[in-house]
Amino acid sequence: MRPYRAMARIAWRNALAYRVPFLMSLSMLVFNLVAMFALWRALLGDGNSLAGFTWPQMKAYLLVSFFTNCLVSTFTDFAMASRIRSGAVAVDLVKPVDYQKGRFAEALGFALLETAAAATVCAVVLVAFGGVPLPPPGRLALFVASLAAVVPLKFLIVYMCGLLCFWTQNYLGISLARVAVSGILSGATVPLAFFPAWLRHVAEVLPFQAVTNTPAMLFLGRSPGLPGVLAVAVQLLWIVALWWLARRLWHVAVRRLTVHGG
Repeated sequence: MRPYRAMARIAWRNALAYRVPFLMSLSMLVFNLVAMFALWRALLGDGNSLAGFTWPQMKAYLLVSFFTNCLVSTFTDFAMASRIRSGAVAVDLVKPVDYQKGRFAEALGFALLETAAAATVCAVVLVAFGGVPLPPPGRLALFVASLAAVVPLKFLIVYMCGLLCFWTQNYLGISLARVAVSGILSGATVPLAFFPAWLRHVAEVLPFQAVTNTPAMLFLGRSPGLPGVLAVAVQLLWIVALWWLARRLWHVAVRRLTVHGG
């Protein structure tokens, strides 16, 4: 485990050293959060409710969505894609560490800064727009467990998208497509409760909804008791399934790598 701890520590230091790109990316998420707050407060601020959401509940949903969007958001995918496109991934292959575990360790290092920044923004927003109703301790613990599961789950989605660079010459389009699809099907853009039934059913069987919809529903108490426990169990199952799928994809992708010279 020592090499992976060292990789996580180096990733954390790199995140601090290259904080300007991170802050630029974070500022876009903050602007989006402010816009969503303005929109939903105009719709729900006078006591209305839509699809069962009141304004305090929607505030909580938007903050959970913002938090999950911040995790594994900036460094992991472009750093990995850049090394694949430049061929520097060949250097990674000679290191005595598992490639997938190494990238995950780096994502954990980056996640420390992302978590701290997201928590700070959420605290400022709560002061500016008022608090949200907190769940009781049992449900709060389940919410925290669900939020912790978001990191490996989102990493695996990002990781597999990054591996597509073995077949493409550009990662920007892949990244934009991932953000768009994940934003819609996870419920980060609009809660799944607002979707037409057929699209909601599709989203509920895909892993994206476990990134935002699951922790948000746990926080709001819409998955109480056993359904909440099962929702977290589904997140863990997706992590296991995607970890296995990512390994298969890596073995296929790395065959396309050709190293000249030596």
